[in-house]
Formats: sequence, C-alpha cells, structure tokens
Amino acid sequence: MNKNVWLLTACQSLMMTNNALLLTASALVGAMLADNVALATLPLALQFFATMLASIPASLIMKQHGRRYGFMLGTVIGMLGAVIATVAIYRADFWLFCLGTMLVGVFNGFGGYYRFAAVDAVSEDFRSRAISYVMAGGVIAAVIGPNIVGWTHDAISGIKFAGSYIAILILYIMSFTILSFVQITKLQPEQNELAASRPLTVVIRQPLFVIALISAMFGYAVMSLVMTATPLSMHHHHHSLSDTVFVIQWHVLGMFAPSFFTGKLISRYGVINIMLAGVVFLLLAVTGNLLGTTLWYYWVALFLLGVGWNFLYIGATDLLTYTYSEGEKAKAQAFNDFFVYGSVTIAALTAGYLQYTFGWRVVNLGVLPLIVSILMALVWLKLSKQEPVLVTG
Repeated sequence: MNKNVWLLTACQSLMMTNNALLLTASALVGAMLADNVALATLPLALQFFATMLASIPASLIMKQHGRRYGFMLGTVIGMLGAVIATVAIYRADFWLFCLGTMLVGVFNGFGGYYRFAAVDAVSEDFRSRAISYVMAGGVIAAVIGPNIVGWTHDAISGIKFAGSYIAILILYIMSFTILSFVQITKLQPEQNELAASRPLTVVIRQPLFVIALISAMFGYAVMSLVMTATPLSMHHHHHSLSDTVFVIQWHVLGMFAPSFFTGKLISRYGVINIMLAGVVFLLLAVTGNLLGTTLWYYWVALFLLGVGWNFLYIGATDLLTYTYSEGEKAKAQAFNDFFVYGSVTIAALTAGYLQYTFGWRVVNLGVLPLIVSILMALVWLKLSKQEPVLVTG
C-alpha cells in the first residue's frame, strides 16, 4: 500500500460524507421546495442521472489527462453545484436546486473512479484490499455526514438547509486540497494503444463482466431505492428528523464499515461467496422493512441494507477488474459505471413515486425481483466454476 491509497481514501471519505448529507437532506429539501411532493426525490434522481452521464467522459478525460486532473476538475464542478444549490434554497427555487444537485452529480461521476484509481496504485495481490480500504473511507461519512444536517439545517435563520449546502462546499474545498498531493502515473501512449486489442463488445460479453455489471447495477439500485424512500417513509410515520439522521447514519455505517475487512474476506473465501452473502443481507433488510415501521425496524433494516450493498459493490468491482487489460480499462470502467448509475437514477426517481403513491410495503416488495436476479446470476457463475484470471495486454 502507498500514500496514494490513503489520499484516495480521504477523498472518498469526503465524497461520501457529502453524499450521506445529501441522502439525508435532498428529499426533504425537494419536498420543501416542490409544488408537488411526488417530485421530492427528483433532485436526488437528477443527481444520479448526471453521475451516469458524466461517467463516460470522466473516464475518457482521465485516460487522456490522468486521474488527478480528472478528479480535480470534477471537484470544481461540485463546488459550483453546492453554490447553486445554496442560492436555490435561499430563493426557494426548486428547479435551480435541481441544477445544483445535477452538478454535484457530475462530480460523483468523476469521484466514482476513486476505487479504480486505488487499483492503479498497488500490485495485483492488493487489488481487492485497495478497493476495500478506499471504500472504508465512507465510515467517517457515516459518523459525520448525517449529523452535519442536524448541526447545520437551521444554521442560517429563516433559510432551512442552506447551511447544510454551504458545508458541502467546504468539504469540496478540502477534497481539492488533498487531491493536489495525489500522484498516479498516467498511461503511456503505447499502453493506450492496447485499448484497440479487443473491441468493447468482446469485453462486455464475457460472463464475468456481465455478472459483475448485473450485481453492481441491481445491488446499487436496490440500495438506492429503499434508502431514498426511507426519509419520506419515516416522515410519513411521524419520526423526527433526529430519528431519520440516526437511521441514515447507521445505514451509511453499514455501507462502509465492513470495508475494513471485505477485501480480506474476498481473498479468503472468494469473491462469489462474499457477493452471495451480500444478497442474503439485502433479503434480510427487505424482510425487516416489511415487518414494521418503528425506529428499531428502520435502524436494523437499513444497516443490513448497507452491509449487503458493500459486499456486492466491492465484490463486483473486484470481479470487473479481471475482465479487461490495462489498455481496455477506460472504456470498460466507463461502460460499467454508466449503466450502474443509470440504474441508480431510475431507482431514485421511482422511490418518491412509489412511496407517495403505494407506500413503504410496495417499495420493499418492488426490489425483490432485482435481488433474485442477482442471486440467480451468482449461483450460475458459482456452478460454472469460472475462476477470475487477470487479463494482460
């Protein structure tokens, strides 16, 4: 491990702190500003949509100019988004707020590559651990992110939540400063030429690629849909903001605390087994949400939801790295993240509609087909006994 991994971990931590803050506040701000409460999750959905759109150009920019340049460019765009969102809250302008969240989403399109940048910085033996350690940066997000909402939502008198988005701007400035110390070698021209060795259609038709993509897409979509609807559901069932902050905090903790050992578990038990364990945790989370709506049920279910996402997302990321060569990684990673964030966008947009139209029970029943699809894909891969083998140029 080297300093780049730890610097990327710090940047991941700041990004996820912002995201935890946004997950807690965005739907509530949307409900406050929108004329129709069914649009409450639209700003968050547009954030994910912008992340999806940015994922391909972000990867290509990094291929051309290097990881650090791309990350710093994305951070500047995120700063602009935080400023616009703050102004939108001050002016009570819902659509301007949507624009601000979209620019934040563009930053996430760049920041989503922190985990892949960590792989670039280590030897093959440490690939899964490097991904895991970078993702572990989200533990700080679990502790700080939702609490920032509690500390700042009334910081500016008469302008609810404006202080929270100013806090986001400050975190982006911190991230920009840390990125100035990151040093990851840019691909040399002869390495870039390897990208032509196999067409993208060949890369994405590999069974390992398909199953990694399905697991990441559907696992993230399940987590996003349930998580996005949770603040709205808790508000509907008369839970306080402090209760919502508490639940989201434990959810984010579940998302990232396992990262301290997920990589080691993958090394010991195999990536497929750990991903199957993630499916089990998702099923337990849905079961908990269907059993009741008291604080205890939300707390336990959302924590398990986070753990399930962690095992699936880190596992899928690790599995994906075995499907492309050094020269193919930019287009393979871009394709993967485009569809992953596309599924997250649909989930976030659907969450508000399902919650307000059909209720919490339908939200949870609606994700079961996705979980079953992941389970079937992983069981097929396990029975086929295909072992991940690193692709070389």
